Amino acid sequence: MAEESKGFQGLKAWQKAYDLALHIYVLTKSFPKGETYGLVTQLQRAVVSVSANIAEGYERQHRKEYLQFLFIAKGSLGETETYLLLARDLEYITPTEYAIADEKRKETSKLLRGLIKSLS
Repeated sequence: MAEESKGFQGLKAWQKAYDLALHIYVLTKSFPKGETYGLVTQLQRAVVSVSANIAEGYERQHRKEYLQFLFIAKGSLGETETYLLLARDLEYITPTEYAIADEKRKETSKLLRGLIKSLS
């Protein structure tokens, strides 16, 4: 685990997930108003769930619980990928914007897989 004084915020996986969430929030500001309660909400909820579940799992008392929350975070990354594909294909974001967001998602996924492996 990360240095205890930093808690979950010291985890690279959490840091990347949090950065991804901030990026997605900025990106969704330009989505059509009609998507405010549709794709925007779904995408934001999925991406926030990644860092939130890493944090919640970290704060749990048992490794098994921690791993369960990390797997939930991994699932939320899958949701995020799907919503980003939809946003790209509906032309709410450009291919370049998609590529940047997806690269951040992939980096987060790689770190999350590493964290899961280190705890398994």
